[in-house]
Amino acid sequence: MTLERGERPWGTYTVLEENSHYKIKRIEVLPGQRLSLQKHHHRSEHWIVVSGTALVTCGDREFMVNVNESTFIPIGEQHRLQNPGKIPLVIIEVQSGEYLGEDDIVRFQDDYQRAEE
Repeated sequence: MTLERGERPWGTYTVLEENSHYKIKRIEVLPGQRLSLQKHHHRSEHWIVVSGTALVTCGDREFMVNVNESTFIPIGEQHRLQNPGKIPLVIIEVQSGEYLGEDDIVRFQDDYQRAEE
């Protein structure tokens, strides 16, 4: 089985398993980097931190998630994942929903100029 892997400006992701209603990814965020502030119309996400510390934005809340802790991102909620630390942040992301395509991302802010104008 070949795993889908993606390189991004903030780090990498690897799809570990997927079917029609869920997808499991390993996401590595480089120190000092963050993903875009975004939302999804068709999926929720559950993030489990396995290495490092995550700074999570979910709606109007911003909070830290440490190793062996997790957080839930509801469908339609604006969210962002950030690595404020000195070592790579590694999370396991479980996506669930009716549609799990990479094009179900609405970006609001992005450090790498990928947000819609």
